[in-house]
Amino acid sequence: MKRFSILGSTGSIGTQTLEILRADPEMKVTALAVLKNIDKLEEQIREFHPELVCVYDEKKAKELKERLNGQADVPEVVSGMEGLIRCASLKNCDTVVVSVVGMIGIRPTIAAIRAGKHIALANKETLVTAGHIIMPMVKAYGVKLMPVDSEHSAIYQCLTGEDHDGIDKILLTASGGPFRGYTKDQIKNVTAADALKHPNWSMGAKITIDCATMVNKALEVMEAHWLFDVPVDRIQVVVQPKSIIHSMVQFVDGAVKAQLGVPSMLIPIEYALYEEKRHRLPREEKLDFTTLTSIEFCVPDMEVFRGLYLGIEAGKKGGTMPTVFNAANEELVAAFLAGKIGFTDIAEGIEKAMHAHVWTDAPELETVFETEDWARNFIREEYGLTC
Repeated sequence: MKRFSILGSTGSIGTQTLEILRADPEMKVTALAVLKNIDKLEEQIREFHPELVCVYDEKKAKELKERLNGQADVPEVVSGMEGLIRCASLKNCDTVVVSVVGMIGIRPTIAAIRAGKHIALANKETLVTAGHIIMPMVKAYGVKLMPVDSEHSAIYQCLTGEDHDGIDKILLTASGGPFRGYTKDQIKNVTAADALKHPNWSMGAKITIDCATMVNKALEVMEAHWLFDVPVDRIQVVVQPKSIIHSMVQFVDGAVKAQLGVPSMLIPIEYALYEEKRHRLPREEKLDFTTLTSIEFCVPDMEVFRGLYLGIEAGKKGGTMPTVFNAANEELVAAFLAGKIGFTDIAEGIEKAMHAHVWTDAPELETVFETEDWARNFIREEYGLTC
């Protein structure tokens, strides 16, 4: 019996994780954590019977306790960061699925590693901003960190059985998002509704906007740098519009290995949950090579998608710069979704924050969070935004 704690159980990754676990009686859910969606969480509690749940929002946690009061077989309900950390370090748990959004995932991930838990990581920000802290801990504590991102899972699979010294470069694929092929003039007037129409993937609003700006791909470059110990300048972004090739690795002898599949997050989730062992999925969607007539590639336009360029530069700089890039982007995306700024203001605001930032190399964890606060406040003041 394998036991799981799922942080972010009501989100896209969390619900698909539960879909896989539901189909296997040898998999047990012992803890669930959400931001505030207690309606969906209550349904999950009834089905999976965890012993511990966390609702990050304290008011919602109190409301859930009141709802569960008097019922049989109810879990302990906790809240806040302390609650997330308890779920991440629960004794009766083997693997922690970190699928919360944002830098909120850093402290629970650290707690899970210290408690000797394996990590299924679907939270980019943890490695983007604190990879220099996380990856040495993974090695020191002897735990396994499996990426859940489609692209990083693909790279992981391509590298299985390979010598790290044989890597020439990583080829990180991108769909190009809904605005692939747009000019600088065309992209100025796109709306949030336009940006939320991703051609291949169904995701949350924030990550969908990040795909439209290609900031998401920049974050993935930085994440790949830490996951696979490959310099940023040896990670190349390649646009592959159909999202059939999920990423590739080129080796020093010129050979290239690619991982292909339908655009489904179930595959990388399953690969991480079962720690590299393949199982049949609840929904068996497979490529049909009788209908796949071609696979197209193109180069990303770094002028139109300046967020990608800025993210790669932040990754090369390292230190606190990736945190500035990430935190500024989060504030700007929220403002764009609220109709307070335009689409191109996202990259412009990130660049302003990066230029204004006083950089620190190899920051301690508290410095990372201080930098996050600085970047958020800078964007709020620059664009007249409220918290």
